[in-house]
Amino acid sequence: MAAMLSLIPGLGQLYNRRWIKGILLLILGLSLIYSLSVPVFNGIAGLISLGDNQETDDSRSLLVQGILSVILLVIVLGLYALNLLDAHKDARKRQEGIRTPSVRQAFLDSWEHGFPYFVVIPNFIMMALIVIFPLLFMISLAFTNYNLYNSPPAHLLDWVGFANFKALFTEAVWSKSLLSVLSWTVVWTLVATTLQITLAFFLAVLVNDSRVKFKRAIRTVLILPWAVPSFMTVLVFTAMFNDTFGAVNRDIFSRFGLVIPWLSDPLWARFAIIGIQVWLGFPYVFTLITGVLQSISKDWYEAADVDGGSRIKKFRYITMPHVLYATAPLLITQYSFNFNNFNLIYLFNKGGPPVPGQNSGATDILISWVYSLTFNENNYKMAAAISIIMGLVVAAFAFYQFRKTRSFKEEDMY
Repeated sequence: MAAMLSLIPGLGQLYNRRWIKGILLLILGLSLIYSLSVPVFNGIAGLISLGDNQETDDSRSLLVQGILSVILLVIVLGLYALNLLDAHKDARKRQEGIRTPSVRQAFLDSWEHGFPYFVVIPNFIMMALIVIFPLLFMISLAFTNYNLYNSPPAHLLDWVGFANFKALFTEAVWSKSLLSVLSWTVVWTLVATTLQITLAFFLAVLVNDSRVKFKRAIRTVLILPWAVPSFMTVLVFTAMFNDTFGAVNRDIFSRFGLVIPWLSDPLWARFAIIGIQVWLGFPYVFTLITGVLQSISKDWYEAADVDGGSRIKKFRYITMPHVLYATAPLLITQYSFNFNNFNLIYLFNKGGPPVPGQNSGATDILISWVYSLTFNENNYKMAAAISIIMGLVVAAFAFYQFRKTRSFKEEDMY
């Protein structure tokens, strides 16, 4: 009965003799219904139609208002559900003979037991507006016909369903570009990240050896590439790899009669980009692994020496498992970061050189291709569709890797 009466917010609480709570919920519920019903209804209607009058309607504004209306409606429905549950819970307590607490006691109990919610809810609302809303807007654009030739406010947008995704996989230009960019993105991510982690691991273990002197000086030198802003380093390397006047060709390969087209040949441009990323990325992983190595107890190695363990076995059964257990989540983020490493690709060669028959460059990864489609070609619909595919790939990869590691399986041990 209390839950049914709470279909009108507050009546269930009044039925439970929670007078102040019931009155407040009734006033709040009626106020929200009065003030939000028309804007939310109009926003959702605009989201469905995306405009009827080309002279007065702007599909982008209607899309924004519609998404905000949906988010607001979800929040209000969540509060409405809490109102029903609260009335039902209080009625159950009355049936069991539990005394209804006073207003002061109810407030203190709510503060004591619900403090995490008071802290989380404002952050959740901010996340909804700052993260979820732009994400929903981007996803929505992937199902419209928003491009350079059909751009508001001169034109109205239409919902086209999965036509953009179908074009990505069926039209020759798009499918060839997508396959090329996606395959290179995967190769770039795996090769560049694995090389930087392998180099960092090797150097960290080598420097951590007890026979190495001047450890602090060596470690300081090795983390210098991390200390310099990456965009400056990339610009310097771009000049060094220039085909005509770059230091790499002029001062090194010219002695062997070679002029390598680092910027104009797709294969050599990819080699150069991978090398630059290894240079930029290994210092962070080196610092991370160095800290973990110093936390490994020397007693383990001494016990292994007593048992006759070789250096290889000590590395395999002590060093590597300990380091990977502590750093696996951060190493996974390195793969995710390089998958979306826009700065290096754009600053080095802007995704070039161009490839005949494709609307993407030879060194374009998905994120740089999306940037080019958005800001150079104003093809928002295809850029949004590719962004969705890119997000799904990253999410699936990260989820799989986190599930395979043990790093988060003992999070409740403390």
